[in-house]
Amino acid sequence: MTLQAIKYSDGNLSIIDQLQLPYVERFITIQTTEEAWHAIKDMRVRGAPAIAIVAALALASELHKLIARNEIPHEAEEVQTLIMGKLDYLVSSRPTAVNLGDAARKLRAIVSDRTQRPQSTGRTVAAALIQAAEDMLVKDVEDNKNIGMYGARWIMANAVGDSKATVLTHCNTGSLATSGYGTALGVIRALASTGDLHHAYCTETRPYNQGSRLTAFELVHDGLPATLITDSMAAALLARPGAQVNAIIVGADRVAANGDTANKIGTYGLAVLAKYHGVKFLVAAPLTTIDLATPSGNEIIIEERPASEVTKIKGPRENQDSTQIELETVRIAADGINVWNPAFDVTPSVLIDGIITERGVVEKDADGQFHLGHLFRDPSPLTSGALASSP
Repeated sequence: MTLQAIKYSDGNLSIIDQLQLPYVERFITIQTTEEAWHAIKDMRVRGAPAIAIVAALALASELHKLIARNEIPHEAEEVQTLIMGKLDYLVSSRPTAVNLGDAARKLRAIVSDRTQRPQSTGRTVAAALIQAAEDMLVKDVEDNKNIGMYGARWIMANAVGDSKATVLTHCNTGSLATSGYGTALGVIRALASTGDLHHAYCTETRPYNQGSRLTAFELVHDGLPATLITDSMAAALLARPGAQVNAIIVGADRVAANGDTANKIGTYGLAVLAKYHGVKFLVAAPLTTIDLATPSGNEIIIEERPASEVTKIKGPRENQDSTQIELETVRIAADGINVWNPAFDVTPSVLIDGIITERGVVEKDADGQFHLGHLFRDPSPLTSGALASSP
């Protein structure tokens, strides 16, 4: 069974508290936009697609309860104003993740359209938002499975001399980062489902350890053949003759119009290593992560995180009852040292071999350029599952 990290039904939303993983698998209830804002900011939920879905469903949950208590305003315009304010508030929780802003824009458009219809009421406007948020949840899972399928096919088609694929991934891009299944980790799951996965490597992903805490947790949960390495071991792994890594697959928090990709810090370094060692480097990203309004990576604002994430580390004390885990924080750096802690870096498109979307894998054209606009103009799947992009 693939891990399910977001549970939602009839206005009841709960998520796995990722700060407790992999030590305790505990769900927390999210009933309001304020609770969602703090869950996102505190990284109890993380991953660009998951952030957007949790934010949307939290607002849906809050509106559900207002309707149930008969506290929803009667006037459509009043509910529209309420929703717009809450969407603005939610977007402020994690500005780098473009999916959150994209979801908010779509929900604003739906609410505005419903408000302007004749005989609209506050209840019908709220119901439209709720339905749209629930539809986003379903669509995200479907998109992830398509990303997995197309990515797996591309890797096997481009693997040289191997009957099965060995891949390396960074950070967490699975069920814990999406509504379910995953993007880059979804590709690994798809390879496994067809018997084409030989081995998966995951980096620990310092300083927040999403790889060692979360990706490793998902790989073990699904029973996939996998090995954890530290971030600094990646070069040695790629140079190791017996490893024979076919591809590095990562997710994305934002893909610019030219294909430059912002992702978890350390991604850029892996892309440089992949280029040197002749290993394919792939970005797995739903269309909601592609931002055509951002021309290149130069315009992407990089979030910086607290110094304490680098200077301290959290984990359970040894020899504790597994049902009563007590987490302890310890310092691992010299007190008083300055810290630079960017959450993301930008990988130039020149280092990326393909961008895996729910419509297929986009490759660069003969001039080495990505052209992603056609993905939004033509909704049909790419004919071969991989397309050299054209203007």
